[in-house]
Amino acid sequence: MNKTILLAILFLCAVVGYLVFSTIGLRQYRCEVCITYQGHPACGRAAAAKRDQALRTATENACAQISSGISASQQCERTPPDSVKWLSGN
Repeated sequence: MNKTILLAILFLCAVVGYLVFSTIGLRQYRCEVCITYQGHPACGRAAAAKRDQALRTATENACAQISSGISASQQCERTPPDSVKWLSGN
């Protein structure tokens, strides 16, 4: 096998390994947030490297289901959640 091809394969394996490892490492915190906005309930889940990122993203996911437009989304995201459940992996 050509030396250049072998080096290219090793480099590709290293890049793929790094991507898999870094992706798995980003899911340290997982949560589910349930929120009611203007009488409409919704729940959203998220995973992130930091606890506050997971909480914020889960809230955004829930609000995306029950609000429309930037103003309504921002108001929904400022609404206190009905429940926050931390899932395994944190």
